[in-house]
Amino acid sequence: MATKPLRWVGGSYDDLLALPDDVRREFGYALFAAQKGGKADHAKPLKGFGGGVLEVIEDYDGDTYRAVYTVRFASAVYVLHAFQKKSKSGIATPKKDMELIEIRLKAAKRMEEGR
Repeated sequence: MATKPLRWVGGSYDDLLALPDDVRREFGYALFAAQKGGKADHAKPLKGFGGGVLEVIEDYDGDTYRAVYTVRFASAVYVLHAFQKKSKSGIATPKKDMELIEIRLKAAKRMEEGR
């Protein structure tokens, strides 16, 4: 199977580059698996978005990091967000990050439709 390209939505590329090296490596593995049409073992559906939006969670040095991407579209894997979860109240993704993911998912759809 051909490797799908990665497309970065909004500031997702810079977001990913700002994370620790070990975290970026794990996220990179998950994104590469998605590009090849597979799914990394530690990738799971992100609740609230229906199918095709996946999240990878990585704990590193006492902090938690997340990357969110979508495989909904045939032409590419769209990276929507990468961030350090700062909230200490439970495991839920903070509302501001969920809103940003929703905005970027809509942008990815527009990007895909414009192809």
